[in-house]
Amino acid sequence: MKPKLKLALCIALPLLVWAIPTSWLGIDGLTVVEHRLIAIFVMALVFWILEPIPLYATSLLIIFLELVLISDKGFYLFMRGVDKEAMGTLLPYQDILATFASPIIILFLGGFFLALAATKFQMDISLAKTLLRPFGTKPAHVLLGLMIVTAVFSMFMSNTATTAMMLAVLAPVLRSLHPGDRIRTAFVLAVPFAANIGGMGTPIGTPPNAISLKYLAGADAIGFSTWMSFAVPYVILLLAFLWGTLLIFYKPQTAEIKVRIEGGFQKNWKSLTAAATFLITILLWLLDFWHGMNSYIVALIPVVVFSLTRIITAVDLRDISWDVLWLMAGGIALGMGIERTGLAANIIAGIEFSSYSPVFIVFLATLITVLMATFMSNTATANLLLPLMAILGTSVSSLAGLGGVRMIVLAVAFSSSLAMSLPVSTPPNAIAYAAGGIKTKDMFKTGALVGVVGLAALYLMMAVLRKVGFLG
Repeated sequence: MKPKLKLALCIALPLLVWAIPTSWLGIDGLTVVEHRLIAIFVMALVFWILEPIPLYATSLLIIFLELVLISDKGFYLFMRGVDKEAMGTLLPYQDILATFASPIIILFLGGFFLALAATKFQMDISLAKTLLRPFGTKPAHVLLGLMIVTAVFSMFMSNTATTAMMLAVLAPVLRSLHPGDRIRTAFVLAVPFAANIGGMGTPIGTPPNAISLKYLAGADAIGFSTWMSFAVPYVILLLAFLWGTLLIFYKPQTAEIKVRIEGGFQKNWKSLTAAATFLITILLWLLDFWHGMNSYIVALIPVVVFSLTRIITAVDLRDISWDVLWLMAGGIALGMGIERTGLAANIIAGIEFSSYSPVFIVFLATLITVLMATFMSNTATANLLLPLMAILGTSVSSLAGLGGVRMIVLAVAFSSSLAMSLPVSTPPNAIAYAAGGIKTKDMFKTGALVGVVGLAALYLMMAVLRKVGFLG
């Protein structure tokens, strides 16, 4: 699609929704604020799918439009001539702006600081060398080691940064392979897929996980260690399947690989402080049930320590993925609007979900999530769907028997990370594809199969969690 046509479509659709009379939308009791929020939602949907502007720019536009159109300090011309009851609930402008400093943003910021320090002092390279050494020289074993190391890193670092780093680590491995060996394709595919899978292992591994925590509050709240207790076994299962699939599709022809990774850990007081802080932060995340601090507060430890000690300087801060944080902030603002204005409850009430089987509802929700995340950012998908799913979990009584809010929010968060069949599906996929050595058909064949098996394993995991009482 031509850029001008794409932009015209992105502008026309939200304006059309804005112009349609409220009564035409078919939602009983729809207020002016909710009508405007639907237009903003449609704008976010088409902008995030077609990307006429960067994803983070769409998020900034969402926040700006909410401030102007549906906040208690909005532009007065948009508020004139509408009585209070018809207008509906206006959002406090402070709450909309506060999404830039949401606990979810702070959690990810802490993860970014850890990743930045690890890269700056080559802790990541040193760990990669150490962790790959036990896997020997056989291609199948080195492939497994590469996947495990990538998955572990992506649990605590951005999976995008992890992919970029591990592709650099992979370069000497590829040089030692014969140019015609099909296992080369397996190695390149293993990095982004293992990063996508590993990111599901912790709340900070991928943005959809962190976003889901916003909707898991009160009795449904999940701690860092609790998340890992069920997510890590799921990750291990998918990694094992991925490893076997890659070996079947791309059988190695080289008998032995010699892995030589250049570089190593820089030993000075700053690097040792960074390593100690890294270890302490992860331990505190894992022991949240013991010390009582939640993961958001713990995430501030590396931010404070690295800033005070100048381990991370003002120059280093430019390397933080601020675009990811802004993308998440826009999604949080959109979700907050959908939830607080009552729009989500009205939409859910307008559909007879009670007539559907709760199992079918969960299946449909995860299927829609995977399909959307295949063609657009999984973060954007989570931003759009999770607020609706959270209300669905509380509104539909039949879902309570399956686990209610906790179950459906987790199902959508995990399924958004299972979309990895195309280069555009996730940033790790795009980086690996751009690096060369793989074709779209290779990524689609393996990624689609992993996605299908991942969904089946997700349903199994949910059944087990319900059996042990975790989902109620």
